[in-house]
Amino acid sequence: MVVFQTDPCGIICIVSTYMAVLYADYAVVVHFVIPSMSSTLWGAANAILFNILLFLLTVSHLRAVLSDPGIVPLPHAGIGYPDMQLEPKKENKEAGWSMCMKCDTYRPPRAHHCRICRRCIRRMDHHCPWINNCVGEFNQKFFLQFLFYVGLCSMYAISLCVASWIVDPHGSGANRHTRVIHTVILIVECILFGMFVMAIGCDQVSAILSDETLVEQVKREGPKRHKQSGMAMMTEVFGRSPSVLWLCPLQSNTQEARRTVQYVV
Repeated sequence: MVVFQTDPCGIICIVSTYMAVLYADYAVVVHFVIPSMSSTLWGAANAILFNILLFLLTVSHLRAVLSDPGIVPLPHAGIGYPDMQLEPKKENKEAGWSMCMKCDTYRPPRAHHCRICRRCIRRMDHHCPWINNCVGEFNQKFFLQFLFYVGLCSMYAISLCVASWIVDPHGSGANRHTRVIHTVILIVECILFGMFVMAIGCDQVSAILSDETLVEQVKREGPKRHKQSGMAMMTEVFGRSPSVLWLCPLQSNTQEARRTVQYVV
């Protein structure tokens, strides 16, 4: 199911993200690779590889933006005030089900209400304006892929920038001044975005391995299950495909296929 939030802040962040990506591609190819490496296969290979990484970054970002994060479906009829005085069925209560007064429905374990999406999200970690969506059970892997490719592209862009100055340290006239300006802008952009996504990525991996989302950490709710191995936790997020494919955003979303679970309240 495709979703898109109309939050102004999120839309501005999405536009800013793609402007930064387009600028990085323009600066790397036009001002660093072509002037200093265009006469070699090495230059062509780097330009192609950099654009492949940007393509994977874009795909993973779009899938994180447009994928259903795990929205809890609303009942055909609201619970109603008399029902709100009742507790969930015993089997559901023991399983960790709770009631959301804002959505007027019961929600499964580890689901939380997002005030921006205005819905309850399964295993909600947080709402991220950079994807204009919640990071939840069904799209967390795309969010992690996006963070990975942003960090990788940032390091690669800085490497190509430095390499171009090593190969062609002098340049010529006005082109040299333009190259200096783009060098400063690109390195600042890459450092800021690179450090930002590295910090968030470390938090995400730590949360997965500890089996505790950011919302649960803030609320001090603690892990909901018995401790499992790190590989089991990562497999739960990325699916049962081979681990070498975990960073490929072109696969089908096996997590969202679990939407067939029936909600019995």
